Amino acid sequence: MGNPLLAFWKNIFEHDDADRRIRRATFRVAAHSAAQASATVFLILRRMRVPLIVLIVIFSVSVLGLTVIPGQDAEGNPLRMGFFDAFYVMSYTATTIGFGEIPYPFTYNQRMWVTISIYLTVIGWAYAIGSLLALLQDRAFRSALALQHFSRKVSRLREPFLLIAGYGRTGELLGHSFDALGRRFVVLDRNSERIDGLELDSYHADVPGLAADARDPGHLAVAGLGHSSCEAVVALTDDEEANLAIVMAAALLRPDLPVIARVTSRAIAERMQAFGSPATVNPFDRFGDHLRLALRAPASYQLMTWLESGPGAALPDRGSPPRSGRWIVCGYGRLGRELTKDLRAEGLEVTVIESHTTDVENADLLVGDGSDPWVLAQADLDRAVGLVAGTDNDTTNLSLVAAARRSNPGLFLAARQNHAASAPLFTAMEVDALLVPTEMVAHEVYAQLSTPLLWRFLREMPAMGDEWAAAIVDRLKGLCGAHLQTLWKVRLTPQEAPALGSWLASGEARLGRILRNPEDREEPLHAIVLLVLRGHEAMLAPDDDDFVLEAGDELLLAGWAAARRALDTILLVDGVLEYVVTGRRVPSSWIWRKLSPAVKSGALSDAPGPGRA
Repeated sequence: MGNPLLAFWKNIFEHDDADRRIRRATFRVAAHSAAQASATVFLILRRMRVPLIVLIVIFSVSVLGLTVIPGQDAEGNPLRMGFFDAFYVMSYTATTIGFGEIPYPFTYNQRMWVTISIYLTVIGWAYAIGSLLALLQDRAFRSALALQHFSRKVSRLREPFLLIAGYGRTGELLGHSFDALGRRFVVLDRNSERIDGLELDSYHADVPGLAADARDPGHLAVAGLGHSSCEAVVALTDDEEANLAIVMAAALLRPDLPVIARVTSRAIAERMQAFGSPATVNPFDRFGDHLRLALRAPASYQLMTWLESGPGAALPDRGSPPRSGRWIVCGYGRLGRELTKDLRAEGLEVTVIESHTTDVENADLLVGDGSDPWVLAQADLDRAVGLVAGTDNDTTNLSLVAAARRSNPGLFLAARQNHAASAPLFTAMEVDALLVPTEMVAHEVYAQLSTPLLWRFLREMPAMGDEWAAAIVDRLKGLCGAHLQTLWKVRLTPQEAPALGSWLASGEARLGRILRNPEDREEPLHAIVLLVLRGHEAMLAPDDDDFVLEAGDELLLAGWAAARRALDTILLVDGVLEYVVTGRRVPSSWIWRKLSPAVKSGALSDAPGPGRA
């Protein structure tokens, strides 16, 4: 049996060696990327070497000729021009400024030489300028210049930022959501037009963007993968192999960094899980989960959709999907398979319509075009309760919805929108459940990264029941109106809530006593607590009057921005906390505190509760 102390130190040093190897690998990638970013200067020198040599030779020969050809002074005596005078004359001559013949009028020989030098320098400048313009149009030069500019902007970031790989519709939605929160982000995308569009988008802060392949670890390093302020990596490209490569690079070079990737293939998702524990978002799987939640608990689905949409989102309607009966799924691709499995899990009968013969286990299968009235008639549409138009063609899906509504107006209709350009058509169609994969992924990533407590709340909220969710929706609606206001997090720590220290230690810090207006404590703050996280235990929507706070609690709140500012004041200023808890106004300045009667140190702990005031 080995020595446990030696084994302990061996494990420590092995972990330290592993960390050092990871850091060294990251530094090597970053150094290589920095060398690529600084290659612009060398590219300019290499491409402009011959034109510059030609200009230097022409200038040198012209200066030398002026010093060799004799002139004369005002008395007619022979005079040779010095190197400095010759350099001075050729400088203003070659640059087309022209100060005249100095220090004395030139002889005919000198004028002839200057004339030849003028034409030579014109040719030299034309050659150099033409080479420079060709260099500016060169793709390699422009890429190197953009890389250098991008690298400089990323290295100057001093606040936490998000690295977004893939700036399609999903990345754009996520970027605007984070920009509205005042969060910074960096973008990588292979499409240069999307990167150029960053300059046209109305972001509050400058967004560094680079047109490059995110599968290259060097590009990820330049984009800030090794930056100390990088807080997460999001792989949102439309190539799942590229997303896998991004997850691999992040896991190997920055294993401590959170990674979220979009994926639709279960095989790719399993390969991603081999590299750490990245969060994967499958829009088709999530839509199936959402549909199941909507079937079982419409109010819970309504609350989840509203909170995932972020601040400013309108309250969605509460649907009433059928909980029993037969469903028809048109299209047995990635979405159709997920929905068929989820609907069967709810005990529902499913009929699948697919244009090609497909192996559909334990399900009725009709081979044909779902938009064909004969095929729909064969599916017995009149006795169905719901239809899913889930093909990868928007025109087909719209046709399916229109035909189904015409045959059976009472059907619950779900559809898949593949392209953003089709959004007005699906909006006009007014389907009951609409899947937009790009928006689904953006909302999921936003919920996970914007406020981690929100993601915890959304995961545990369905277990609370539909009546509980309906009550929360009513409270939020009464507080915020038809549009969601601000969501924020508060930590009850000495750094973020210094005024609460002694009160929390007393064991009498009730939640309802700080959710008061600091101007008039009789009025409640326009905010509600959605979640309190204490260690690993999460308490959803605790009772304001009875819930006792403890040091280290993390609170997720929803409400007005003014309520957020007021609560920050309560947590930071002792006098404001004293007023909202006890009703006593404490002087804030040192002089008035000295002139006023002393306040007992235990005033907050002895203060009466809301029911005893």
